[in-house]
Amino acid sequence: MFSIKNLVFGIAIFLLTMFVGIYGINTFYGKGPDYNDYCPMYLGNETACSSLGGTWVPNGGEVVTAPQPKPVTRGYCNYDYTKCQKDFDSADEKYWKGVFFIALPLGIVIIGIGALAFGLEFVGAGLMFGGVGIIIYGVGGFWRFAQDWLKFTMSAVGLVIIIFLGYWFNKKMRR
Repeated sequence: MFSIKNLVFGIAIFLLTMFVGIYGINTFYGKGPDYNDYCPMYLGNETACSSLGGTWVPNGGEVVTAPQPKPVTRGYCNYDYTKCQKDFDSADEKYWKGVFFIALPLGIVIIGIGALAFGLEFVGAGLMFGGVGIIIYGVGGFWRFAQDWLKFTMSAVGLVIIIFLGYWFNKKMRR
């Protein structure tokens, strides 16, 4: 029997399952690399910027600040186009690959637990949606880095597992 209260419970369980899964991954696996650690936006001045391989982009003219003998050009260092972007992308890919290989099986396990272990339909459905959300989180971060063969393989394996769980669960429920 449909109940608005059970629907709300299911949605709350779905959201909280996602939060627990995502923040659990962040807590125990760690957070991803910070872009500013690889490509700092402000490198002091034009000289410091160019010595690190960046390009100084002026914005706003010159400013005379004591005790400097000559004016300093306001602006920022465009350090993005050099090695720092490649280093950041490499660290980001490595991080999201780890998250992917944690989130995908975790999401599938949570979907399985939701389908098999709970007699209350809204609890099971909420957990199952939470598992789907965790899978989307892990896949979404890594998908841009993955090659097509890996996307295909992981999607196919996940699909087979979910179809098996669905078939097994429905067969169990008919008995």
